[in-house]
Amino acid sequence: MITFLIGIAILVGGYFTYGKFVERVFGPDDRKTPALENPDGVDRVPMAHWKNVLIQLLNIAGIGPVIGVILGIKFGAIVFILLPIGNVLGGAVHDYFSGMISMRNNGYNVPALSRKFLGKGPAKVVMTLISVALILVGAVFTNTPAALINTPILAGSAVSPTLFWIAVACIFTYYFASTFFPIDKIIGRIYPIFGALLILASLAIFVGIIPNLNVLDNFCFNDIMSNFHKHPGGQPIIPMLFVTIACGIISGFHSTQSPLVARTEVTEKTGRQTFYGMMIIEGLIGMIWAAGGMFIYHQMPELLTGASGVKVLSILVSTVIPWAPISILVVVGVIVLAITSGDTSLRSLRLTIAELTGMEQTSVKNRLLLTVPMFTICAAIIFWSNLNPEGFNILWNYFSWSNQLMAVCSLCVATVYLRSKNKNFWIALIPCMFMAFITSDYILWVSPENLKGAPLGFGLSYNVAIVLAIVCAGVLGFLLLKRGKKLSQTSDFTPDHWDDKH
Repeated sequence: MITFLIGIAILVGGYFTYGKFVERVFGPDDRKTPALENPDGVDRVPMAHWKNVLIQLLNIAGIGPVIGVILGIKFGAIVFILLPIGNVLGGAVHDYFSGMISMRNNGYNVPALSRKFLGKGPAKVVMTLISVALILVGAVFTNTPAALINTPILAGSAVSPTLFWIAVACIFTYYFASTFFPIDKIIGRIYPIFGALLILASLAIFVGIIPNLNVLDNFCFNDIMSNFHKHPGGQPIIPMLFVTIACGIISGFHSTQSPLVARTEVTEKTGRQTFYGMMIIEGLIGMIWAAGGMFIYHQMPELLTGASGVKVLSILVSTVIPWAPISILVVVGVIVLAITSGDTSLRSLRLTIAELTGMEQTSVKNRLLLTVPMFTICAAIIFWSNLNPEGFNILWNYFSWSNQLMAVCSLCVATVYLRSKNKNFWIALIPCMFMAFITSDYILWVSPENLKGAPLGFGLSYNVAIVLAIVCAGVLGFLLLKRGKKLSQTSDFTPDHWDDKH
């Protein structure tokens, strides 16, 4: 229990200390935001700060800080320390710069910002990676809430494949509407309701586990090596922990969501609350569900192997919250988490493609031309993943890895941005290099031979993958600093103003 409470203190204290430090490095001021300088009535629309805060929280808090941490707590109590430290030093920094740099550059997304800060060649790679990742997010965040709807807690005796596909159809229809229509017509109106459900669900699960906090394991520094080898499946903590917990520590998906809100904020000075602060809240949500996961694994050790995250979640909710109306509320809250990330992932992809192709989005025809093909591809992936017995597991593994790879892309932009302005670039470079190491190590090492149920990777030996990943991270860091220095010496380069020339 002590380790859990220390983790909570790190998150709260980090917001008021390191968060303020990061804010001072960036230097928000009174300049006009995209919503005021270039309103378009569709995406750049001024909205109330309280709405923006809720939208940002719901956009970023998908199923990662719930399903991800329930699976991630299998690594042991070290999660209660690594999650908050990674959140404060990495994830919240990532989200803050993703939003604020976008706000300074007309609300543009990471691929467009990559073209400016990293160059045209790297921008094409970033665009490809992010497009694939966002399609995977849309598919995963349709599958999972539909599976939760088709559980005994909500469906009762009506659990069936038919109910699952009806749920998929309903969710997918909503995604289309939220992607296609102006942001203030759908998202701006219903997210406050979703936000209330999320807060109530999180409070309910926290109240439910309070009597059981004393059974939580503590991280022991005197036995540090055993703490690194607690996973029942033999998964190494490096890189698997940082891929399994795909949102609570750091999530590249957030870099696609922060620009959505950067287009609707009316002042830069609320950025720390909106971007840094909401990632801290996601970390707190992750800690609550991690504690719940550890409790249920203590009660039912057989769930440590073979049980899906959705199944463990369902058992956890029905165990700690025996009163049916509240348990239903909690599951609905988790469904909301997933749906409110899936909808904006596809909206973000539409905007990303539009920015790079120059296709303005005030036209209904243009929005349809981008939306329909995206949804066709996403629907095909959803059907494949459910027709193939191992389809969803493969989909989740690739989603998790591509999600963290997106974080590297966004932190690359932040590093070059800060270096080009001769500001403290280390706050972005260190988490960037660390995540580059994690993602490189994962794809170099992972394979069905090295890890049961894993997707295809290069399948190298563990030690060789580690060494090569360190080299990859080092080379990336060198190239980023070189690029940032070059831009700082370019007389017509303006980091804080969008210029198509760059």
